[in-house]
Amino acid sequence: MNISDNVSMFYNAKPHIFERAKALRKCMTGSEQKLWEYLRGRKVGNHRFRAQHPINIFIADFYCHELKLIIEVDGGIHRSKENAEYDLGREAELNEWGIKVIRFTNDEIEMKISDVLKKIEAICKRRKVERLKTDSI
Repeated sequence: MNISDNVSMFYNAKPHIFERAKALRKCMTGSEQKLWEYLRGRKVGNHRFRAQHPINIFIADFYCHELKLIIEVDGGIHRSKENAEYDLGREAELNEWGIKVIRFTNDEIEMKISDVLKKIEAICKRRKVERLKTDSI
């Protein structure tokens, strides 16, 4: 099932998800704040990223609607079996909408931010080409 790009970038998120996202924006983790400083204001490839963005029942750490790209920042809790399984299911559902999810750990952001940014830039370039091909079909 591929949902058309005409669908809202919020994928029918309900008001309580917007409220939760707003609260999360006010208390982002240190790693999220650090990455946000590099993503905000179209600093990466002139793409607009949104922080703590509602998508259906989920909240993406960072989302670029133009590229249908989510960037997740994973702390230690994501290493647990339960959270890893939840993340896989969530990612599969988001993939159904044509949304790609990439993940970085807090440690990567804190200790290797330049590598993280290079990876994000490369993925954005690839994703832009993929989206152009999809849009022209």
